[in-house]
Amino acid sequence: MKALILSVPTGQGHHQAAKAVYEYFSEETDVECKIIDVFENVNPRLAESVDKGYLLSTKVTPKAYGRVYGFLENRDDSKNSGLGILLKTILNKKLMHFIKDFKPDVIVATHVFAAIALSHLKRKYPFRAKTVAVITDFTMHPFWEEVDLDYYVTACEALEFQAIKKGYAKEQIKPFGIPIRKKFAKKIPKSEARKIVGIDEKFTVMMMMGSMGYGDDTIDIVKSVDSLGDDLQIIVVCGNNKKMKRRLSGMSFSHKVYALGFVDNVDVLMDSADCIITKPGGLSTSEALAKELPIIMLDPIPGQEDRNKEFMLNNGIALNISKTLRVEEAIYQLKNLDYRIGALKENMKFIRKPESTKNLCEFLMSL
Repeated sequence: MKALILSVPTGQGHHQAAKAVYEYFSEETDVECKIIDVFENVNPRLAESVDKGYLLSTKVTPKAYGRVYGFLENRDDSKNSGLGILLKTILNKKLMHFIKDFKPDVIVATHVFAAIALSHLKRKYPFRAKTVAVITDFTMHPFWEEVDLDYYVTACEALEFQAIKKGYAKEQIKPFGIPIRKKFAKKIPKSEARKIVGIDEKFTVMMMMGSMGYGDDTIDIVKSVDSLGDDLQIIVVCGNNKKMKRRLSGMSFSHKVYALGFVDNVDVLMDSADCIITKPGGLSTSEALAKELPIIMLDPIPGQEDRNKEFMLNNGIALNISKTLRVEEAIYQLKNLDYRIGALKENMKFIRKPESTKNLCEFLMSL
């Protein structure tokens, strides 16, 4: 089988989901798989603009981004936003050359932009490949009405209502979960994980701000957790935010604080932790759920991450920091009230999808 995976450079979640599928197929001797960034390979200048535009909209002007997202959710004529026409004009010809040259049996799109472009190609140049869209959030992005592919992979069964409302047939909806790398599907004992990463044997709070190190309030959050009298330690994954890592490393705290940069062992760090403080991104949340790691949410990107936050709160699988539940109180509850962690983990059983990538790839091979 030949599989082609299409992604887009807006954040790391879409790319990581694509890489998870690629990684699984790389171990299959009878599958040839290619992964391409549809903007980078077709129009590098556009790729840079999209990436910078995403970072600008979500980091510099998040409120404006949130308002636009809300407008798109509520617009009446959602199938004529103009985005499809733009993507069709920019991407279609060169992207079709990739498809003709590679002759894939299945094409997987891990971003709505790639899925829209693929939908237009499929209508204009009918091809035999089965097409699959992977939705990497716990909600349906406003542009998904413009996607017309064969199958849609959702984060869990609870999104079926939204998917049907977008116009998809029930048999097209596959609640396999957001694809995560195989190493997140397995757990190692907490004490063993702590030895591997070189930290003490005590209650561990992990804080992860994403690959770009979002969150200017990171230091305030660390200080708040550090103010607790309980015996604990804090791991802060700063991602690419080198300045934040330097600042934290140069500060004095009452508890041990391990400031890390960009790491490739997030799975082991999660196994070593008792809870995680993070943005409610679709991929990072799916990884934490697979590890059955209690989640404390903060600083969501207005738009899809706000919807992710609502989903997790409504399904009882995470706590959310607010003016009425400060981070130190959330940590205290998880550390000292067994029923709090117990309730979260019980609800996680119905949402977590540790075998998401395996189930998706087996389905693709069955096609």
